[in-house]
Amino acid sequence: MKKFLPLAFSAIVALTACNNSQNAPTAEGEAAEAEVTGLKVAYVEVDSLMTQYEFCKDYNLLLNQKGENAQKTLADKQRALQNHAAALQKKYESNGFTTRDELERAQNQLAREQQDLADLEQRLMSELASEQQKLTMEMRDSIQAFLKTYNKAKKFDYILSRSGDNILLANPKFDITNDVVAGLNKRYKAKPEVKEAIGANN
Repeated sequence: MKKFLPLAFSAIVALTACNNSQNAPTAEGEAAEAEVTGLKVAYVEVDSLMTQYEFCKDYNLLLNQKGENAQKTLADKQRALQNHAAALQKKYESNGFTTRDELERAQNQLAREQQDLADLEQRLMSELASEQQKLTMEMRDSIQAFLKTYNKAKKFDYILSRSGDNILLANPKFDITNDVVAGLNKRYKAKPEVKEAIGANN
């Protein structure tokens, strides 16, 4: 089983926010007007957001714990299956099976156990992926809700997400990451079940 990865926060590309209901200018006249009047633009560093926003840290830890628990469950089942297979092999080599029918029943049982293990792995991985997707959506919604309130006073035309080299050059004076992280953390309240799950494994 592959190690479960942290939250896929590349979805934060959806951070873009406007201070009105209009999209980017589409006509040449509108583009020229925007150039004359100037757009008010800011950006947020996604890497910093992922490492400093308490929501991200809590849920990354939670997902890692769930992934580790799933790995342990599968490893235990795998060892039990290997032990059973070794016991059947030993019994076969020592002529412990009195009839061919008895041998076939044992082989069929082992095959069912192997299939059960494969089904369990697929189910656990599917549950983890579903949980990751749910938390990514929850994280995105929390950021967009905050930015909507934040932008009522700041009135930026666009708030962009900067991750890797998707923005090749940016003036640091337009970086509002610290403001956004501070505001998000002030609003964030970990759910009781999250606190309990994290605390139980610390």
